[in-house]
Amino acid sequence: MTLAHKDIASPVGTLRLVASDTGLVAILWPNERPGRVPLGPTVEDAGHPILARAAMQVDGYFAGTLRAFDVPLDFRGTDFQRSVWQALLTIPFGETRSYAQIADQIGRPTASRAVGAANGRNPVSIIAPCHRVIGTNGALTGFAGGLEAKRLLLDLEAA
Repeated sequence: MTLAHKDIASPVGTLRLVASDTGLVAILWPNERPGRVPLGPTVEDAGHPILARAAMQVDGYFAGTLRAFDVPLDFRGTDFQRSVWQALLTIPFGETRSYAQIADQIGRPTASRAVGAANGRNPVSIIAPCHRVIGTNGALTGFAGGLEAKRLLLDLEAA
């Protein structure tokens, strides 16, 4: 099955939304590291209903009018990765969690590093808010979109 994509402008640069027939598969960053999110071929389809819905919701998020997304997601990863990504969805708008807290939440308290690795491969950044995961000491840590984008997202939610 070929995936559809649509590019949208945002305050963090042009984002590529990618969807299947069942849900949003990825949000890719302007300087996306090759292979971070394995997808295969995609075709441009600005009229795809999931892409249109995702674009509207991402726009609303950046405009400050949307705090919770309801676009269907099509997570593609290992069981462990999907458990981490599902846990990200539970972090409330404007709040942060540490990697250790996410590890505890998924029942793997010694897996903080693995949580960090899964977080780094989160295919739907912003919607599954990996930007809300920070170091135990409160430091901003790695982010696929770059630390400047992570700070912008956290500042947007703090406003």
